[in-house]
Parts: sequence; C-alpha cells; structure tokens
Amino acid sequence: MNSIATENLAVAYDEKLVVDNLDMQIPRGKITSIIGPNGCGKSTVLKAVGRILKPKNGIVYLNGDDIHRLTTKEVAQKMAILPQSPQAPAGLTVGELVAYGRFPHQHGFGKLKPEDKEIIQWALKVTRLTELETMAVDNLSGGQRQRVWIAMALAQQTDLILLDEPTTYLDLAYQLEVLELLHRLNRDQGCTIIMVLHDLNLAARFSDYMIAIRCGNIIKHGTPEEVMIPQVLKETFHIDAQIVKEPRTGRPTCVSYDLIPEMRKNGDNFEEAC
Repeated sequence: MNSIATENLAVAYDEKLVVDNLDMQIPRGKITSIIGPNGCGKSTVLKAVGRILKPKNGIVYLNGDDIHRLTTKEVAQKMAILPQSPQAPAGLTVGELVAYGRFPHQHGFGKLKPEDKEIIQWALKVTRLTELETMAVDNLSGGQRQRVWIAMALAQQTDLILLDEPTTYLDLAYQLEVLELLHRLNRDQGCTIIMVLHDLNLAARFSDYMIAIRCGNIIKHGTPEEVMIPQVLKETFHIDAQIVKEPRTGRPTCVSYDLIPEMRKNGDNFEEAC
C-alpha cells in the first residue's frame, strides 16, 4: 500500500500553473527522492503533498484518505514536514525545539506528560543529540541543526517524514551525516521518507525509489537503477551523462556530463520554458 498518492494533481501560483495532472505514488516504508532541474516543480509537489499548498485541482491521498478532509492535527500526527533551511526562534535550546514535536499530541495548552518526555529523550538519543540538549540551537553547526529538526520530526511519532533539500548549504561530511541518519531511521524505525534533492549521486545512493520531474511532469519513476540512466537524465536535465556503478555501494553514479548539442546551440537561451 502507498502512504502518499496523488490523482490529477494541479498546483498553481496565482495564475501560473506549475504542476498539472500529476499522478504519483510513494511506496510505504521506503526512501523516495524527487529530482529535477531548478523550477521544475519539485518543492511545489512536496508542499502540495504536505498540505502547505492547496491544489488547484486533484487529490492528495494520505494512507488512503483525502488529505484535505483531515484536520491539521490529524495530518500532523501522521506526517512531519521539514522545509528548506528552517529557522528556530533565537535562544531556543535543542531540547525545547525537539519538544515542539509533541504539540500535535497534546490537548489545549497541556504540559508535557512523562510519556512525551520519554519520546523526546528517545528522539535525542536516536539523532545523537543527548549531550547537546541544553545547548542553544543558534550555536550548533549546520549538520547538528539539521539533526535537531529531524529529532523534532521524530518526536511527532509519525510514520512519514517530508524533507525539502535537507542537505542545502551543508559541506560534504554534514551531507553524509544527515542522509545516513535518515537512512538509519528508515531501516531501524520503518519511517517512510520523501525528500527533494539536487545532488543526483546522493539521491541514487540513499534512495530506494526515485522520481524524475521536469516542468511539473514525471519523466521517470522507479529504482535508482531505472532512473539514473543517460536517456532519463537527458530528458530531465538536458545533459549527456556518463553513468557507472559506484564501487563502494554498487549504486549508479554520474561521473561526468555535458550539455546536449541542442542546448549548446541555444547559448544563453538554453533554459526551456515549461
């Protein structure tokens, strides 16, 4: 069964249609990465799935239910969403931010119950943040801050986590730290993870399923071996890519690429209008 599915989904900003008639299915219990060029609709799709954007048309299904027929609290109990570059209020500690994850499970302005505190401590432990619990989020490194936001999502106790560019502005080591954490959460906790990624090789390395999008349309979906092929990358990114099997992981990886000849001829006007 799919945890997330869309049917004839159309999303627009004002009168500009960004996504139209999108039918998409996300497998339960897997890591899915959405890839595509800038402005193709990746983040728009994620926001529509997370009920941040209201579709112009179509339906988003969450575990078989129309997501717009669920209350905000019901959605928050089933789905955690991390936007690009989230910002915490100044002076907030790691433990305080992670505790926000328990709000969907509280009634009114009730205090944290012992079970809430246990879950918060579990989330801190899983993300290896226990020793940083009293430290201000402002004073953490980029990789540490991302782990705090992931810990907050875990404290929500949802089976589904959506992340928009979780490795943005992180150096190579921190990118691996964050993605290895998500991979571990998926394997150990069974979380379904959907993320938008720019880095094709990281997407192929850490994903079970990939969706390539251009101009709001799905070019290809499937395993990394099915999506990370020259023809799909040509249609999606307008590049001529050389793909090999990465020796450490056995996953497909792009080692080199060029603009396809048609794009070179167009010079500065190679961006295709959607």
